[in-house]
This record gives sequence, structure tokens and C-alpha cells, in this order.
Amino acid sequence: QVRLVESGGGLVQAGGSLKLSCAASGTIFGINNMGWHRQAPGKERELVAVIFSGGLTNYKDSAKGRFTISRDNAKNTVYLQMNSLKPEDTAVYYCNAVVGSSGSLKNYWGQGTQVTVSS
Repeated sequence: QVRLVESGGGLVQAGGSLKLSCAASGTIFGINNMGWHRQAPGKERELVAVIFSGGLTNYKDSAKGRFTISRDNAKNTVYLQMNSLKPEDTAVYYCNAVVGSSGSLKNYWGQGTQVTVSS
């Protein structure tokens, strides 16, 4: 069993910064891609950023230039540095990880962390 625990959400004024963390624990033989998604009230969950095992990254257009995804493979942890935050970034942020365990790959989700950006 694998567990993802997120931290770092909170309330920030527009233009401010937050750094989210997501640590994976459990029976892990390797982690492929890790990502951050968000879901605002009344909207579908959307991908914000993803980082692959080789370090390649991809971002939602509105996140490019403001957000940076990174990972620490030794700690099985993914981060999302968010700068120049806007009220429209307000959402619950979820991390995911595609984990190799017991000979198979499986996608796991964290419980979510609230990010609120005030204008």
C-alpha cells in the first residue's frame, strides 16, 4: 500500500507564493511520473504540472512561468513552487504518483490541500 501526504496549502494574497509538498510512503520500488492537479468549486479536476522520472516537466499554460514542479527521488517527494499567485489559482490541489510496487504500476492520489488566493 502506498500513501501520499500533501502539505503547504493555505491562504495567501494575490501576488504571493506558496510551496506545496507531497511525500509518498509505503511499499515503493520506483516512481514514474508525479504530478499536481487542482479542482476549483464547480469545476473538473485539471492537471497543473507533471514531472517524469527523467526530470522532464510539463505545465498547464496558465502555470508556465509562475509554477515550478520538482522532485526529490531519495525522499519520494514532489514539490510545487507557486509564485505570482492569482485568485483564479484558488482550488484544492492534489498530487498523484504512478508507483511501481509488487510488479505492477498503479496511480495513487493524495488527500488534497486547499489553496486560497485573496484579491
